[in-house]
Amino acid sequence: MSTELPPEPKESPPAPRPAPPEVWKKGGRLLSVLLAVNVLLLACTLISGGAFNKVAVYDTDVFALLTTMLLLAMVWILFYLLGTARCPDGVPYRDAHAGPIWLRGGLVLFGICTLVMDVFKTGYYSSFFECQSAIKILYPLTQAVFVIVQTYFLWVSAKDCVHTHLDLTRCGLMFTLTTNLAIWMAAVVDESVHQAHSHSSSHNNTSHTRLALDLERASSAVGGDCSCDTAVCQIFQQGYFYLYPFNIEYSLFASTMLYVMWKNVGRLLASSTPGHSHAPSPVSLFRETFFVGPVLGLMLFVVGLAVFIIYEVQVSGERGRTQQALVTYYSFSIVCLGLMTLVSLSGSVIYRFDRRAMDQHKNPTRTLDVALLMGAALGQYAISYYSIVAVVAGTPRDLLAGLNLAHALLMIAQHTFQNVFIIESLHRGPPSAEPHDTPPKDPCHGLTFANLDALHTLPACPPTPRLVGPSPAGPQEAASVIVAPRSHWRRRCLKDISLFLLLCNIILWIMPAFGARPHFSNTVEVDFYGYSLWAAIVNICLPFGIFYRMHAVSSLLEVYVMS
Repeated sequence: MSTELPPEPKESPPAPRPAPPEVWKKGGRLLSVLLAVNVLLLACTLISGGAFNKVAVYDTDVFALLTTMLLLAMVWILFYLLGTARCPDGVPYRDAHAGPIWLRGGLVLFGICTLVMDVFKTGYYSSFFECQSAIKILYPLTQAVFVIVQTYFLWVSAKDCVHTHLDLTRCGLMFTLTTNLAIWMAAVVDESVHQAHSHSSSHNNTSHTRLALDLERASSAVGGDCSCDTAVCQIFQQGYFYLYPFNIEYSLFASTMLYVMWKNVGRLLASSTPGHSHAPSPVSLFRETFFVGPVLGLMLFVVGLAVFIIYEVQVSGERGRTQQALVTYYSFSIVCLGLMTLVSLSGSVIYRFDRRAMDQHKNPTRTLDVALLMGAALGQYAISYYSIVAVVAGTPRDLLAGLNLAHALLMIAQHTFQNVFIIESLHRGPPSAEPHDTPPKDPCHGLTFANLDALHTLPACPPTPRLVGPSPAGPQEAASVIVAPRSHWRRRCLKDISLFLLLCNIILWIMPAFGARPHFSNTVEVDFYGYSLWAAIVNICLPFGIFYRMHAVSSLLEVYVMS
């Protein structure tokens, strides 16, 4: 008699290990933010005090502080690069949304222009080395090395989610971000003082005499007590002032990328996030477009360059030519802003027919993009509302006042509707997110269709033998055949819209960034508010408007790829 042994119980597969909880971030973030706020306030105090007030703070003190901050930031960046190279497990995750290629490419472009600016500035200060402090030559050289080191650091590490030395990494990233903001502020103040001093010199009025005297000392950053008489010195001086916009944009681009890295410190990411497993499609500038948007955008870009050149040539001449230049400038801006407003509205209407689901995943990069778009637009909003009040409440009722009023109103509308279009585009899922994963079945052949609209527009039993083939790829092929005609026109329209807005934002960035200041050439606001108050408003708010244009370009490029 044989006895059967009971079957051995099967071993159950081990339960998946839960992901380790994220490290509590509030303490390290609070410490790094407090460090950044204190350093930034110190830098703001010295920069503003040395530029505008008659206090014992000189440009050499500002340069000494900025040089020290640049050296400390470079020491930390080298520590970070060496630490992550020796500890590969310290960066277990990389955020696919952080540091896209067009943002890093723009950083490299602006970094190269900043290096050229540093060369010009070094040559300028070296032209009269005998009567200058050595720190004025050391600062641009240190900044050039910092730009090289930081650009390499952001190119290779922008996507990192660091999990080692969390508090030290957060403090280092915030300190580097603060350094970039301090450089940005120093460049904005220096450029604004230069613009105001040039305007006061060209308008030799008694009301501007006191301001010119106040700015005389502030312009020591341009040359101090030394005279720039040689042709080479003047070339260096004018050259680095024309390159200031690139330095300003470089600092802001680096600051945004550093902020995203700071948000990603200690962050845990899944190996594959739902809805984001698709491979990015290759970027081709005019791929799948109707060519209407790119062609119209290029036309406005070329016309805008011509208008900008005409404005720069005529605005410094006699009164009649200045008014003609302002009429030309405002007329072009009104046409461009009006078209951009209509196109942005059209894009928002197209999204009403878009079946893609909204992307609700956590994305620090997108959150920062939205915050920067909304925050930077406030600068242009403020200038526009001040202009509206000056025109409505002021005495002149001529053509120039009417164009100024229309320009201010359209500027507000264009920023509003473009922000709505960009933000809605950034929150849309990829093209593969259209709801045709579980489509309804055809009652005649059991085939699947991508959407109900396509089902209703087809006959009940399609006679085409291609739709009833037994091939396993038949349903997917049929779905793509039916989906393509309905979604293809929307995708093309959105690409045209994004390219058109992109080109328009570039030309609207070039004009104010390289010296177009109709705010001062047009005397409506100057007479209403007084030159000192109006100069303060423009010099504070206009840099945010300039940054808005370039940040909108990067966001629209992402919208183009996602469409």
